[in-house]
Amino acid sequence: MHIGCLMLTGILISVIVVKILYILFLRKNISEIADRFSEKLSMDTNTCISVSIRDRYVRKLASRINKELIELRKERLRLRQGDQELKNAVTNIAHDLRTPLTAIIGYLELMEDNPADEKMKAYLEIVRERTDALKRLTEELFRYSVITSASEELCPVCLSLNRELEIALAGAYAMLTEQGISPEIDMPDEPVMRKMDQGALQRVFANILSNAAKYSDGDLKVVLERNGCITFKNRASHLSEVEAGKLFDRFYTVENAKGSTGLGLSIARLLTEKMGGSIKASWSVGYLVITLGFGK
Repeated sequence: MHIGCLMLTGILISVIVVKILYILFLRKNISEIADRFSEKLSMDTNTCISVSIRDRYVRKLASRINKELIELRKERLRLRQGDQELKNAVTNIAHDLRTPLTAIIGYLELMEDNPADEKMKAYLEIVRERTDALKRLTEELFRYSVITSASEELCPVCLSLNRELEIALAGAYAMLTEQGISPEIDMPDEPVMRKMDQGALQRVFANILSNAAKYSDGDLKVVLERNGCITFKNRASHLSEVEAGKLFDRFYTVENAKGSTGLGLSIARLLTEKMGGSIKASWSVGYLVITLGFGK
């Protein structure tokens, strides 16, 4: 009797051990499925998740996940193709608008060179203003479509943020002065070096400074820190926290931003993120602050 109990106990222990090992094996396989699922989501691949275990429930789980992955890839491909078609359409439209716009501007210049009465001059001024606005929008659309294109490659080189910021501020001097803005600049003496595309960086600075000229109440403070953080701060009493949060949205313009296309800061954000940086806008107590971050 005692021997029988020992044998029964031994069998029960063996069964429990086998079950525990099987559960651990199941957990390992499910964990592998989760890891592979995350890997497949991050990679552009057509391969599916495979499992070595014969458990039908685990295999069924892997099969269901693979079906969802296939559908997800199809949807991702469809969206990617649609996005590329939209970018191509915007590029083509912008290109097609350039030729008639150039002709219109040429005829306007001829008309402006010839004597005309005051009423005609007023009409010509209105047409010129509208044409210039359309030209700016066309150029911004073209740049935006090029920047968002997958074929647009940046060429990063080692640059001094101090020098690049000085170049951008010098280039924007006339625009800022016209708005009565005399920027206050604070930079460290030692160069803050970063590896990035010079043309893209200058475009980011130019768009931010252009934004400051539109929204500033007459001041601008630019600060470059040793860690690569750059802030552009100006009074903007007519803005709100909600409006500041929308400044990076495509085609968003504040009502009093004359001549704005609503693409400048969107382009700045795209280029900044392409270079591995960050950009954000905040508004508090009447001040608008745009912060650029370029970590090492």
